[in-house]
Amino acid sequence: MREIRPQAPGPPREARWIRSEPRRSVPVRVVERIAGAALPHCRVAGVELLGDGLRNANFKVHLDSTPEMLVLRIYEHDASLCRKELDLMRLVSGSVPAPEVIRAEPGGWEDLPPFVLMRYVGGISFRDLARSGDTEAIAQAAYSAGEALAAIGRNRFPKPGWLAPGPAVTTPLLEGPDPTPRFVDLCLASTDLERRMPADLRDCTHALVWRWAPQLAPLEAETRLVHGDFNQRNVLVRAVAGKWSVAAVLDWEFAVSGCPLCDVGSFLRYERVSRPTSEPHFSNGYLHAGGTLPRDWRRLARVIALTALCEILTHDQLSDAVVTEVVELVRATVENRDPQFA
Repeated sequence: MREIRPQAPGPPREARWIRSEPRRSVPVRVVERIAGAALPHCRVAGVELLGDGLRNANFKVHLDSTPEMLVLRIYEHDASLCRKELDLMRLVSGSVPAPEVIRAEPGGWEDLPPFVLMRYVGGISFRDLARSGDTEAIAQAAYSAGEALAAIGRNRFPKPGWLAPGPAVTTPLLEGPDPTPRFVDLCLASTDLERRMPADLRDCTHALVWRWAPQLAPLEAETRLVHGDFNQRNVLVRAVAGKWSVAAVLDWEFAVSGCPLCDVGSFLRYERVSRPTSEPHFSNGYLHAGGTLPRDWRRLARVIALTALCEILTHDQLSDAVVTEVVELVRATVENRDPQFA
């Protein structure tokens, strides 16, 4: 198997969309007690922060006298998300690769908030593989990612909306008609977004989403499972017998019932028509595994992805680098061109 080494420089690819450290630390003795309840006689050799996380704390747990590793995920933001992720991983088990859960405490434990202890999944993120320049490996992994996304979307719900533990649909994503353009408008009216996005771009973004409102309307009624954060950082891949495929899909906390084009747009956020990496392999895998794509799906997916991009710009704390990156992604969508990064 060839060793894959990320190349630099390249597009930021959400490299700075993470917290440098969690809001808490966990002593080794506490992790040892957590792991020991599930794996008797195990000893923890060390605990290492996993930096890829925006709202929760993730730690890699090294065990003594064994190469096996674990991941401890602590839910710092919303306690209900622990149960939601557990229920969703159970729902897709057998069809979508996901980490094996060893122990879970959705109600918290002692002085810790809810957490999940999982077996560590070996591999690298699709983002890192894409930066390697290995076209054959990227094509294989992209095809597999498309198949995984189609498998996610085979799960249906009675109605569209936010998902809670169960998983069960609660309230609509936004009450009333034309939720996507109206949501973008709400973001555009945010004080934080206004100071970050030029007025001309705000006007063009508003015009674009409403111009596409007739094409978006039929999609708003879809009731498929949508991962909600199907970016290349959350798709782990690895080579088995010389072939690259998805090893695990991570972070299900943003999942909703809705239209899979949301996930398509997220995965292809940095894809360039002039220098394609994931395409057409990703969409071919998606279609081969039973997914469906409407006419002009690439443009529709980019328009839908504006909801996430504009929402990011409403956050009260963002680095200048992230703001620059997101604004360029929005402008590239509005101008219907490839995103350009230094």
